[in-house]
Parts: sequence; structure tokens; C-alpha cells
Amino acid sequence: MNLGEKIKSIREQKGLRQKDLAVKSCMSNTYLSDIEVGRSLPSFRTLEKIASALDVDMKELF
Repeated sequence: MNLGEKIKSIREQKGLRQKDLAVKSCMSNTYLSDIEVGRSLPSFRTLEKIASALDVDMKELF
């Protein structure tokens, strides 16, 4: 499972829509979608925001 797939999997387990996670992570829905499908590689800071919004330790994203 790649990074984007892992983020999507955790998001869905938490019952969040992509739009919800994007808002909680302070990013556009389009950018989050690009991350989830592997079109964009997020920065370390972006990964921190996503992990925080998902309420998981960042290492769980890998």
C-alpha cells in the first residue's frame, strides 16, 4: 500500500469524507485527492497536518 492509499484507508476508517480531511488539514480537496491517487507527493509539513487531522502518529501513514 502506497502513501496515498494509506491516507485514504485511514480517512475512510475514521468516517471522513475527502472534503472533511482537506478542511481539517488546511488544504484544497484537489490537492488531497492528488496525494491519495499518487499524483502529488506531500511535504513533511503537509504529512504532519494530515496525521494531526486524522489523529494518528505520522508513522502510521507509512
